[in-house]
Amino acid sequence: MSKKPNLAIVGATGLVGSTILKVLEERDFPFENLYFMASAKSAGTEITFKGKTYTVEELKEDSFDKPIDIAMFSAGGSTSQKFAPIAASKGVVVVDNSSAWRMDPDVPLIVPEVNPEDISWHKGIIANPNCSTIQAVVALKPLHDKYGIKRIIFSTYQAVSGSGLKGINDLKNGLAGNDTFEAYPHPIAGNCIPHIDTFTENGYTKEEMKMINETKKILGDDNIRITATTVRVPVFSSHSESINLELEKSFELEDVRELFKTAPGCVVMDEPANNVYPLAREAAGKDEVFIGRIRRDFSIENGLNLWVVADNIRKGAATNAVQIAELLIK
Repeated sequence: MSKKPNLAIVGATGLVGSTILKVLEERDFPFENLYFMASAKSAGTEITFKGKTYTVEELKEDSFDKPIDIAMFSAGGSTSQKFAPIAASKGVVVVDNSSAWRMDPDVPLIVPEVNPEDISWHKGIIANPNCSTIQAVVALKPLHDKYGIKRIIFSTYQAVSGSGLKGINDLKNGLAGNDTFEAYPHPIAGNCIPHIDTFTENGYTKEEMKMINETKKILGDDNIRITATTVRVPVFSSHSESINLELEKSFELEDVRELFKTAPGCVVMDEPANNVYPLAREAAGKDEVFIGRIRRDFSIENGLNLWVVADNIRKGAATNAVQIAELLIK
């Protein structure tokens, strides 16, 4: 692929789409031509990027007839299901942020710090994983490589920005004393809601099943036993996760800390005596995955507890998508 690809951003006016633009600019991503696409409702909107003003065009079936090398989709699952195959059929490589293609066996599910090699077998569509999965596997990868992982218990505390502008507005309204809500089945202010996405027949939510299934696919290991409880909390930005692990091999805590210090994308914040541990407010606006509260789980052999925090709109969506695009032009 050309070192300066023609780039399209689909869903450019949404929360993730606008963050993708910010990350592209910060990382000085090279491009020749840039196109913005969105729904008919957003078509005609003007976006200024790197000093140039662009007009958002309506996403149509002929939108990819022009020469485009990479299209970054952040426009929802139904849009991706319809338009990603059209784009791919015309030689465009799609980096898709929805859940539509993540578990398709023909579509690689990529976190660049974890499984960049999987990009080699794409057939025109590459899936960006779920936000809560991305930050978890960045922390899990070095452990799985060195010690092997037998079992994982995920407990998440997920920010309202994961629900887009509607979630942010629900929390703002609640904090202002207005308990009208649109994104959630209950008011989010002053609440923890153990319900993200819809419930499935097995009693788990789709979000919980995403974490279970995507983690296995990204780490390339179907034998890991995984369970999850995902909770929406009244925090604007950054997801926090308690991750309980049972490893295959014995470990020393100091070795685990050193492992994280050299692992790509990881930052260790683990000085409990000084009240140093990852916090959602401190992770907001950053691209790294922050790891702390590293301690042994005494209830099982080779048990380990971690507290993992990352900005869900940046590393959990936009930054990871841009990193995938960077792999494509290397």
